[in-house]
Amino acid sequence: MRISELSERSGVSPASIKYYIREGLLPGGERTGYNSTEYDESHVGRLRLIRALIDTGGLTVAAARKVIGAIDDPGISLDHVLGIAQQAMPESAEPPSDIALDRVRAVMRERGWSTVAENPGITLAATALDDFAATGRTDLTALLSRYAAAIDLIAEADLDFVAARGGDRDQAAETVVVGIALGDVLLAGLRRIAQESLTHRRYRGGVVPSDRKEPS
Repeated sequence: MRISELSERSGVSPASIKYYIREGLLPGGERTGYNSTEYDESHVGRLRLIRALIDTGGLTVAAARKVIGAIDDPGISLDHVLGIAQQAMPESAEPPSDIALDRVRAVMRERGWSTVAENPGITLAATALDDFAATGRTDLTALLSRYAAAIDLIAEADLDFVAARGGDRDQAAETVVVGIALGDVLLAGLRRIAQESLTHRRYRGGVVPSDRKEPS
């Protein structure tokens, strides 16, 4: 297919396609003439992955390039792909307090979690605790243990799904990356749905306000 069709199929403008090729995120097409280049289905899939990482996952172009490079390198094991993808995700600019870090590490010990020292989740969780404190809601830290127990189940589901990809290393690596970049967004959406549903059950006898029901 020509670049115009690739653009239509992927929803990415020709200018952006050329930019991603220059930046090393997207392989170039096959030159079929002096001013003619052909692309295939692999380019469509890769463009959709790039947009998912950048638009929904919030990665910079540089971070997306690093993550995609890990997917494409068969010499990088899946656990290292996981680490690269985690490190690529956006982080808070302010370092967390030692008090918050200690609380997170205490929950890690409670759950029997072991990670490398620089796992970005530690900083991310501690930053959230600091933000609780900044709003005067340190009582919300009491949720840590219950949240951690739920997250254990989610992480297990993540890895079970990766394992189910079988021996296809490239597909498993892409699954790891997409799961990290988009999984947090999915979980946030499901959490909001479940919160409202449970609120209706607990406080309204399961009745959804008529002005808030989904149209049938």
